[in-house]
Amino acid sequence: MIINYTLNLEGEACPYPAIATLEILPQLKSGEILEVLCDCPQSINSIPKDAQNRGFNVLKIEQSGPTLRFLIQKP
Repeated sequence: MIINYTLNLEGEACPYPAIATLEILPQLKSGEILEVLCDCPQSINSIPKDAQNRGFNVLKIEQSGPTLRFLIQKP
């Protein structure tokens, strides 16, 4: 799996990580994968739900300590 872009939002307060993710997703080309890193607990629900509602594929959700990692692909 090739990650095309990484958006590191660690240390940013909610809802900024979700907003920033939604702003960058439309810029991806078909098939590209965005990695999002954040440590906002609410993002575990908001980022995947928002991405899926806009037609993007959430490939992976991982948590390591407080850090959340999302892999999102544009179809």
